[in-house]
Amino acid sequence: MFQLDRTAFKHQSLDDACNNRTYWLAKSCEERLQAAAYLNSVAYNFSPANPPRLDRTYFEKRARR
Repeated sequence: MFQLDRTAFKHQSLDDACNNRTYWLAKSCEERLQAAAYLNSVAYNFSPANPPRLDRTYFEKRARR
């Protein structure tokens, strides 16, 4: 399980914070998706190794026209 390393973060100016985009664009698509999946698991409180299943009863099937 991941743990937040509070020593890895620092206060920064808005100009320095803008470089965050450059950092993420330098990562591969797979690394960005892994980071997004991890942040979703933290936000919705589920294990990244065992994500919840899609509730298919919520969606209804429609006939194509």
